[in-house]
Amino acid sequence: MALYEELSGLENLSFFCTLANIRISIRHAHVLLVYNGLQIDAHHRRVSTYSKGMRQKVGLAIASAKQAKVMLLDEPTSGLDPSAANDFAQRIRAAADLGMAVLMATHDLFNAKQVADRIGIMKAGRLVEEFDAHTVAHDELEHKYLAHARGLL
Repeated sequence: MALYEELSGLENLSFFCTLANIRISIRHAHVLLVYNGLQIDAHHRRVSTYSKGMRQKVGLAIASAKQAKVMLLDEPTSGLDPSAANDFAQRIRAAADLGMAVLMATHDLFNAKQVADRIGIMKAGRLVEEFDAHTVAHDELEHKYLAHARGLL
């Protein structure tokens, strides 16, 4: 989600709620930001000072406030350190567990396995293989992914 750099995390959340015709109190906005992992001292800072992970937490708070049914993510963990990527994955999994449909495009097989229920391998814009994330072993997934990437399958 593209946030407004000159606004704070709190202001971005309030603004996007207003656009969606959602009334949200300042107190509830703070609760959503904290719930989605944004440190309290960052709520009033400009988004231009945020890391990518902090920006994503504001985006998750906006999705929570809007009670989004679907979240589309494109390489959400790129540029995140391992700790931030793990935290983000846990938050996405929690959203899915609450009934949100999440579609994520990623090359991060470890993260995909950690977060997903189903994993698909795309090649040239087509789904070429699909797995149940809970039953496929990581090494099997990696082997299939690399085989497709190298044109062996």
